[in-house]
Amino acid sequence: MSAPQILVTGASGGRQGATGNHVARMLLKRGIPVRALVHRDDERSDNIRKLGAEIVAGDLLDFPFVRDAMNGIRRAYFSYPVQDGLLDATVVFAAAARHAKLELVANLSQMIARDGTQPTPHQWRHWLSEQTFDWADVGAVHLNPPVFFENLRAMARGPLAKTGTVLLPWGPESTIFPMIAGEDVARVAVGVLLGPIQPKNTFLPMVGQVLTVRDMMDALSDALGKPIPYREITDEQWAQAVSAAGINSTAVEHLTHLWRHIRTRPAEVQTSYKVSPAVEKFSGQPPKTLRQFLGEQADQFAVGGPAATATT
Repeated sequence: MSAPQILVTGASGGRQGATGNHVARMLLKRGIPVRALVHRDDERSDNIRKLGAEIVAGDLLDFPFVRDAMNGIRRAYFSYPVQDGLLDATVVFAAAARHAKLELVANLSQMIARDGTQPTPHQWRHWLSEQTFDWADVGAVHLNPPVFFENLRAMARGPLAKTGTVLLPWGPESTIFPMIAGEDVARVAVGVLLGPIQPKNTFLPMVGQVLTVRDMMDALSDALGKPIPYREITDEQWAQAVSAAGINSTAVEHLTHLWRHIRTRPAEVQTSYKVSPAVEKFSGQPPKTLRQFLGEQADQFAVGGPAATATT
């Protein structure tokens, strides 16, 4: 019997973690049929088509389109960029998945609190998104990554090209961040999509590495072969800079709150971050380190670019 087709959103890839693109490529490499749901059929989607994916182009907020895209689908990967529309897209996707009787949806969420409080408005929306998928009873597994390595790459790239310095509102160099590579998140998603049905209300914390800001600067310095200084700036300075670079207001709001939340965590909270077992459990490989990631991505710093939005 041939492997069932899997629907993947965001398969064309985005400016950052591009987890949907990673998921599609990993599945295709294993010979798993992929139906790639993309916003538009263009050069990026054509790259996935050439690897064997079936392309369906349309709007995640269009219920008839999403419902039809799920014909013959049993499992799906859902991701949505940090911009307006997450809850609407979730409701549409969950309703279509329930209509199609999907048995499993791997939902890219965020590292959110489980005590009824969330540090950013967008993380509240992710919490509500998780509830929606659970109510739909479509076998949802919620992937809960923290800050992506790709965020550091993109947010550092612009200031590095202009000033030779990383300018971020991340607090002192001793601030501790939980982080992960987008590729590792995708590997977990593939393991979930190809594995057994998980218990209802399953969520998977996915910390790949725990790093101080100083650790990040040291890794950047080694990757680029020169000292990379870090200078703390205010939330207002950062928000003004990224807004001027064209980053959408939802992402600016989310990240401003997130950076403030991370840098003001009590010491006992910051030191409690631990590498999660999910990456190795679901993919059979340990998570990448930042040094490994930057070693593969160093050429990305050769050109300037705007600061990052959060990743999908």
